[in-house]
Amino acid sequence: MAAGLSRQIPITEYEPKKIKMAITGNGNASKEQVAKMLQQLLGLKTLPKNLDSTDGLAAAVCHFFNSGRVEIGKSYSGWDAFVKQNENRVKK
Repeated sequence: MAAGLSRQIPITEYEPKKIKMAITGNGNASKEQVAKMLQQLLGLKTLPKNLDSTDGLAAAVCHFFNSGRVEIGKSYSGWDAFVKQNENRVKK
């Protein structure tokens, strides 16, 4: 957090219950439930052995969901398709 603040990068904090609610719809979900839902949401083939490592990913997905930029119904065949359809969002 100190490194981000020293470079004027905004810091956002979420309570664990808010993260769990954003990912699973249940603020009292277990780490296993959060990890399984992330696997489904993101199309991951495998889960890490240490479920603590999914906490950061869950926080990032929660932040994305709360950013107001989620577009429902869009899908892309790969990064090339995403870049072509979103040139204004890609920094070069």
